[in-house]
Amino acid sequence: MLETLRHIVQEVNAAGGLNQALGITVQRVREAMNTQVCSVYMRDQGTGRLMFRATEGLNPDLVGVASLEAGEGLVGLVAARGEPVNLEEAETHPSFRFLPGIGEEHFHAFLGVPIIHQREVLGVLVVQQAESRRFDESDEAFLVTLSAQLAGVIAHAQVTGVLEAEVLGGAEPAKVVGVPGAQGIAIGTAVVVSPGADLYSVPPKKGEDRRAEVRAFREALDAVRRDIQLVSDKLGGELSPEDHALFDVYLGILDDSTIGAEVVSLIKAGHWAQGALSQVMIEHIRHFERMEHSYLKERAVDVKDLGTRVLAYLQAASQEERLYPENTILVGEELTATSLGEVPRDKLVGLISVMGSGSSHVAILARAMGVPTVMGAVDLPYTRLQDRDVIIDGYNGTVHLNPLPEIKQRFQEVLDEDTALSRDLEALRDEPCVTLDGQRVPLWVNTGLMVDVARSLEQGAEGVGLYRTEIPFLLRDRFPSEEEQRQIYREQLEAFAPRPVTMRTLDIGGDKALPYFPIHEDNPFLGWRGIRVTLDHPEIFLAQIRAMLKANEGLWNLRIMLPMVSNIPEIDEALDLIHRAHRELLQEGLQGRLPPIGVMVEVPAAIGQARAMARRVDFLSVGSNDLTQYLLAVDRNNPQVAALYHSLHPSVVQALDYLASASRDEDIPIGICGELAGDPGAAVLLLAMGYDVLSMNATSLPKVKKALLNLHLEEARELLQEVKGMENSDQISARLDRFLADHGMENFIHNPVA
Repeated sequence: MLETLRHIVQEVNAAGGLNQALGITVQRVREAMNTQVCSVYMRDQGTGRLMFRATEGLNPDLVGVASLEAGEGLVGLVAARGEPVNLEEAETHPSFRFLPGIGEEHFHAFLGVPIIHQREVLGVLVVQQAESRRFDESDEAFLVTLSAQLAGVIAHAQVTGVLEAEVLGGAEPAKVVGVPGAQGIAIGTAVVVSPGADLYSVPPKKGEDRRAEVRAFREALDAVRRDIQLVSDKLGGELSPEDHALFDVYLGILDDSTIGAEVVSLIKAGHWAQGALSQVMIEHIRHFERMEHSYLKERAVDVKDLGTRVLAYLQAASQEERLYPENTILVGEELTATSLGEVPRDKLVGLISVMGSGSSHVAILARAMGVPTVMGAVDLPYTRLQDRDVIIDGYNGTVHLNPLPEIKQRFQEVLDEDTALSRDLEALRDEPCVTLDGQRVPLWVNTGLMVDVARSLEQGAEGVGLYRTEIPFLLRDRFPSEEEQRQIYREQLEAFAPRPVTMRTLDIGGDKALPYFPIHEDNPFLGWRGIRVTLDHPEIFLAQIRAMLKANEGLWNLRIMLPMVSNIPEIDEALDLIHRAHRELLQEGLQGRLPPIGVMVEVPAAIGQARAMARRVDFLSVGSNDLTQYLLAVDRNNPQVAALYHSLHPSVVQALDYLASASRDEDIPIGICGELAGDPGAAVLLLAMGYDVLSMNATSLPKVKKALLNLHLEEARELLQEVKGMENSDQISARLDRFLADHGMENFIHNPVA
């Protein structure tokens, strides 16, 4: 039975559209269960009716014609309940509804199961038989299992079917859910990026002239290097030299001493250039793809992209210059930094990637450039989107296809509001953040790329609450030396001086493994990461601390922060190493005292030990993204469960309030550096709790400042007491939206557009 299930799912998965997928389903299920009838009813997204969409055994002429109201008949009962209905005599059930002409009057036994995808009932799968009998438990289990496995496939085919309907002149709107990559709204024309060549379809073949093959390969390699350099140069106005390291990674992959040397070696052994390239690249791609939940998996995308580009030159593929429309939304299965850079910056308004997460290379660049982005849009039929109207909602991680005029108008209004708001908020840049009753609230920023610096200072940042030191490590293929680190850190400290800069010590592991320091784990988010790695490798930790302390000399605006701390011995050991590094540097002539040292509170264990931690360090800083993820046991980058990630979950609110209280009791400052701090409504609650510093992405800073300038501290405290009595995150979100609206800030609310 498992083998039958697997074959059916594979065959349906390979279908070219919804109609074909449903046709295969009813045919194969009837054969597998040896029944007389198998049919599928699908819910119409517009009317809510259950449409008769496919059948084997009933009248095919009524497919697409017959339908039931929501909740009508046995099919409606299955859909309404969201659970199977198994009947020996269907016509005796009070919910039975006879559909004239459909031909089911001869069939008595009825088994219907819902087709559910992401909690939504898409339709109902039904089998029927003339014999009056109840389908047995194995039949029911088989159909339920098959329905669960097919739900995602059918959902994808349903979206694809919308575009098929458009060709026939009956377009319907559709929404595809992904993961937010960069905030904002984009309305434009889709430009699909597809590989110019296929590494997996190169046939094995002997090379006739080895020298000529090597020469052709090296010429193709040089051509791709030139292309990448050109893209890098085109982004010169957007990215700093440090950020250009993303492209240095690409060029490093093409180095003659690495992959290039392997290809040349195979050519000299008798392979033709295309085959040698294909063999080497596929081997490396598969190697990287096996690195689950790590930065290395992202490198597989880079290797595939580069291999495809080199192969295209080897195959003398047409390199016609692509014309980009005025409002280009770049769409692809796996967008890369080079594909982003090929679009003229003044024409690029948005990005959609079927694969990838918020930590992908392209998402990092998109946020740095302020380009609205949706990642992980796995149900998107991207190959059919060329030249079509598309809307990106980067706030909620959704893509809208064939939007109705009223929906498009609503998004245009949001976009216009965002643009106008940005202009209005510019006037607040140099104004301190002080509530109406005089409560001062320092607003800091989170940074990692040098491009963040200018944007942060333009928005009026008063300091850096989180500098992600791992990014310079991620953008290299070896550990940066102590001197290289000193130069990077000095640049950050100088850019913000005299404003404070909080540098988090190396935070790798989880979804951030270094390409040259791989971490192989089944569950990396609960494994060897953050402070656990650097304490196990004190040589790495000491070099980084020394580089930070050297960079701080004469500026004195450094703060050091320890990530992923879960117990007191970790703090004690880290402090011992920091003091050791400081003593050594004093002996070498360094001037100055130790900078403030703090701890990131981002695992549940740290909540219970907050007071003990506070007695050992100079400040606490809550990493709300990870803390929420761990409290709720939800990976926010996973499209399957991302909807369960609620940063305003009552448990999160209670935990944040407790941490602020603990820091006050120990008389040390507490800040927060996560997406929650950049939410204007949530910032009101954080102010009321007593957080001393809010640190966020630069683009969020003006909105938070505007929100806090418009209220009294006592109002915020009253709101907090009200919210603490609420039992679900939707209630809390709605109350915060209402509070903002009452204070004239309706345009700060970004609810999903239906």
